[in-house]
Amino acid sequence: MPKAVVDLSEHANRIVNVVKARDGLRGKNEAIEAIVAAYEERILDPALRPEFVEGLQRVRRGPFRAIRSPAELLESPK
Repeated sequence: MPKAVVDLSEHANRIVNVVKARDGLRGKNEAIEAIVAAYEERILDPALRPEFVEGLQRVRRGPFRAIRSPAELLESPK
């Protein structure tokens, strides 16, 4: 597992300590991992958000027509 020395501002250090205490974690490294996991869920994985899924379902239900051959694409819709 990679190790890093991190310089935190006083405010960031307090936030890490609050997360550590609130979640009953053993160390600041676990608190930072929890913060990163929450960030990943919220920011980095928008494809799984409910709004995205709803939009996708709307697109899938969109106005489509069935065709049987490529020649039907050239015909005008009825």
